Amino acid sequence: MEPERVKRLTLAAAVLGSAIALLDSTIVGVALPTIQRSLGGGLAGQQWISSAYLLTLGSLILVGGSLGDIFGERRVFALGTGGFGLASLLCAISPTIGLLTAARAVQGVAGALLTPSSLAVIAATFPDEERGAAIGTWTAFGAIATVIGPLVGGELLALASWRWLFLINVPLVVGCLALILTVIPRAQRSSLRRRRVDLAGALLCASGLAGVVFALIEAPRLGWSDPEIVVSLLAGAVLFGGFLLRERRARDPMLPLAIFRRANFAAANVETFAVYAALAVFSFFLILFLQQVAGYSPLRSGLTLLPATVVMFSLSRYVGRLSARFGPRLFMSAGPALAAAGLLLAQRIGRNPGYFPDVFPAVVVFGLGLSLTVAPLTTTVLAGVENEGAGIASAVNNAVARVAGLLATAGVGAIVAAHFGATLHARLATVTLGRAVRKTIAAAERLVLGRPSVSGLPRAQGNAILRAADAASLSSFHLGIAIAAALLALGALIGLAGIRNPRAHPG
Repeated sequence: MEPERVKRLTLAAAVLGSAIALLDSTIVGVALPTIQRSLGGGLAGQQWISSAYLLTLGSLILVGGSLGDIFGERRVFALGTGGFGLASLLCAISPTIGLLTAARAVQGVAGALLTPSSLAVIAATFPDEERGAAIGTWTAFGAIATVIGPLVGGELLALASWRWLFLINVPLVVGCLALILTVIPRAQRSSLRRRRVDLAGALLCASGLAGVVFALIEAPRLGWSDPEIVVSLLAGAVLFGGFLLRERRARDPMLPLAIFRRANFAAANVETFAVYAALAVFSFFLILFLQQVAGYSPLRSGLTLLPATVVMFSLSRYVGRLSARFGPRLFMSAGPALAAAGLLLAQRIGRNPGYFPDVFPAVVVFGLGLSLTVAPLTTTVLAGVENEGAGIASAVNNAVARVAGLLATAGVGAIVAAHFGATLHARLATVTLGRAVRKTIAAAERLVLGRPSVSGLPRAQGNAILRAADAASLSSFHLGIAIAAALLALGALIGLAGIRNPRAHPG
């Protein structure tokens, strides 16, 4: 096959592979309320559907990059893609929320192989002078997949079961595997790196994060003093501490801690954690609130964040050029501050919000703030460690972003759930709590943002519960968004205090 054709088809395989993972994540976010109505589980179940995927993806993505170095990007890319397809099939046929969560965790493992290897095959195939354009194409199509995810998800939910949101991955996986196996050349054994896979580090990292996340998600149900929660939280902290100690001493660590000695790299990753935590919280709770409280359809709620994505897609290239000219510090401090202002505008969202007067301004300002932040942040991460290699820097930053979303969704979810329960009980203090009423209140507490079923209750009691649930949902939503705004403000302060512009070289 001609070299140019090999390059084009390799790029197509890389684009399709990464698009599958990105498309799946945005589709699932839109479908969470529908899945909850089908399988139950309340807010905790919705958190686990998202968190199980992010847990395994975030904790194993660095290992996935190492496996590509050792065994060849083509082999790992094919394994990750095939595994993602099989896990998607398991998700589609899952009869319970527990099995769906387990299948999502398997999807995350496959994604940890798929995501870094899809970019690595581009780096291995394209020469230096063509690599930038190829990576730009890969990034652009990833953004497009993110944009169309809510569109595809909302339309599928309108036409068929939520299970089709996972089944749609299967033909895409088959097409991607066909390209990988027929087009991408096998790696020469002499080009593979001789290093060890840090399996112990991966196990410590995943176990530590799992312990903390379990405690944060289940504490609203079991109580913070429950032995299961206390042991899980302490064990998670100890295991994650053991992971950091392991990485200091390992011969081939999955997370080379020395890379954080660069001031700009360290500051940029702390800011990444704050910004991506806020992004995860905002998108997660906005979708739930609009569907479960405001009555938006899955398609309509999924489209609410489309303006932010379009703004980012349109402006990121120009912002990248400006940050290269003037330095990243201004953009990495002003960007999160502007995004925080957008979330403060979201405090205007009420029980029955209109999209353009209430939701649209917040989303657009939020998108403008992210547009000022993301490209300079990525550039700073890569420029800060150019001697150690851009590949590991990018992988570390990618993992930080995933873990930020994981911990923020679980942690803020615990705060929101506790606030919802306290507000609900305070507003129902004067309602007679018979057995049926207590059962309905318990169902409302599991769901959090939403309206419980009051069928079978006396009309006066049912209306009182609905009014209390609406008020508690609105107050809890505003609290979650306020925490996200605070995270963005923290990111702005980190950018202002921690980022230093590179010195201009004399011409």
